[in-house]
Amino acid sequence: MWKPGTDFTTMRCLTHPPLRRLFGLSLQCVPGGLSESKSPIISPKWSSLRQSCGVRPGLVTATDALNYWQKVFETNGIPEARESSECIVSFVLGAKTFQSLNSKSLHTPLTAVQQEQIQQLSNKRLGRMPVQYVLGEWDFQDLTLKMKPPVFIPRPETEDLVSLIVEEESQKREKNSGLCLPVPVPHPVILEIGCGSGAIALSLLGKLLQSRVIAIDKEEAAVDLTRENAQRLQLQERIHILHHDVSYSSAKQLLVWGPIDFIVSNPPYVFHEDMASLDAEILCYEDLDALDGGDDGMRVIKTILALAPSLLKDSGSVFLEVDPRHPDMVENWLQAHPNLLLILRAIHKDFCGKPRFLHIQKQSR
Repeated sequence: MWKPGTDFTTMRCLTHPPLRRLFGLSLQCVPGGLSESKSPIISPKWSSLRQSCGVRPGLVTATDALNYWQKVFETNGIPEARESSECIVSFVLGAKTFQSLNSKSLHTPLTAVQQEQIQQLSNKRLGRMPVQYVLGEWDFQDLTLKMKPPVFIPRPETEDLVSLIVEEESQKREKNSGLCLPVPVPHPVILEIGCGSGAIALSLLGKLLQSRVIAIDKEEAAVDLTRENAQRLQLQERIHILHHDVSYSSAKQLLVWGPIDFIVSNPPYVFHEDMASLDAEILCYEDLDALDGGDDGMRVIKTILALAPSLLKDSGSVFLEVDPRHPDMVENWLQAHPNLLLILRAIHKDFCGKPRFLHIQKQSR
């Protein structure tokens, strides 16, 4: 069942087959969406809804709308039809989930404005636009973030990447407090490479209340969205946002607050040969550069690891989200580059049981 923060249309840890197509329709990506060789099988008219529900004009309830649009989505091959319909109807009614609506809200006739809003949003979903873009916002951890195409949509498994850093920082402080003569531990400085919407950076600022974050992205749209979300959440004082490509980074540009405690990234890690098999929602709306990791999926990963030693404090850490095939590849690469003084400390699984997150640590000289 969908709950806030769950990405049911484009999550990388897919619970449905990765090759989803519109039941024989020929999909072709065009700017801002996709075109189809056929029109939708069902014409989404509210008159059809009233007829199917057997109600008088104007007396369409939230439940009626949910059931109707679920049927439209199913007939047109839209993935997660029920969840899509629930999200749209509950959003228009100002609720986080359809299940949170009370009986009165479910059975009170929708206003003409509400019906029009539901139809407009549903038509976007019929064009395979991800629900996050349809609604213009999405929950990640405890935050509600603005979402705009083509900025990369944060996936639910990435919430675990945030939790791993919070846990590591907590353990470091507990270890220090247990010493006979505890030493002051400065609050962490964190670098996020590829900030997208700001989901990871802003969640860390919310969880680690005295931390500071440098967030960089090579796409101006991502930098602008991170800045907008930071301001909306009133976290702009503790984040330094840069429009910058890590491939051309120098340590000096990223050490605005001194050596880094944690580098975190959900980098492009999809193997290039796998890109064509991604869902239509991804191929036609999201920034593909935020997904394509090159032939081995490690193009940006290698860049981050090569740069890390010049940025990290001794014993500082890199936390990465990767493809399940990458842990062994990364470990072999690190062993082939001993001069970096980086070791693979831990591999963590995602909620699908796949090796998804790497904790890499800088060794003291």
